Amino acid sequence: MKKIIQSYFFRLLRLFLGLFLYALGTVITIQANVGLAPWEAFHMGLSQKTGISFGKIVILVGLLIVMVSVILKEKIGFGTVMNMIFIGTFCDLIIGWNFIPRIDNYGLGILFMLFGLFVICLGSYFYIGSALGAGPRDSLMIGLKKKFSSIPVGMIRGMIEGTVLLLGWLMGAKVGLGTVIAVFGISFILQFTFKCLRFNVDDLHSESVTETVRNLGVIRKES
Repeated sequence: MKKIIQSYFFRLLRLFLGLFLYALGTVITIQANVGLAPWEAFHMGLSQKTGISFGKIVILVGLLIVMVSVILKEKIGFGTVMNMIFIGTFCDLIIGWNFIPRIDNYGLGILFMLFGLFVICLGSYFYIGSALGAGPRDSLMIGLKKKFSSIPVGMIRGMIEGTVLLLGWLMGAKVGLGTVIAVFGISFILQFTFKCLRFNVDDLHSESVTETVRNLGVIRKES
């Protein structure tokens, strides 16, 4: 039982480290000041078209993605729920701390964007690897990867990012060169990061919310 408790403790640490890194990378890409990231462009475009607030759009899109992930038979876990709550919370905290400067130099901004994408991919590695369930966007990526196993995970991620970017642009969201770099850069950086860390999402068994509750219930009874 002690080993199980320790396992959950370190998995939770890995989960929240990953969520924090993902939020940090997101803020870095924003501060790069070279264009909205694909999902931000999509959310902003929807908000402008519907009149619904940006935050509510993020929640609604997240719920829709979760529904698609369920159709793809991808498990929704504790990490999925925490992703929806804490990435936004961490972003607000990091922005409030105001330690990441806004870049005014375009060339430096591009480098900043690439670094932010790397931090996002590193965060994805940590929190997906906790096996407590990926976030809505990554659940979709993993579900599609398992369905189309011959396609590299980086290419699938790039296709998703490219699609939402196009939709966001068509709805009037502002995009820039940095946005285009994010679309193509994320696929290569994600593939490179996962390969270097020898992380294969095909071998991942993510724990659903039901499984987590059941396991924690067993631990409680035994204690």
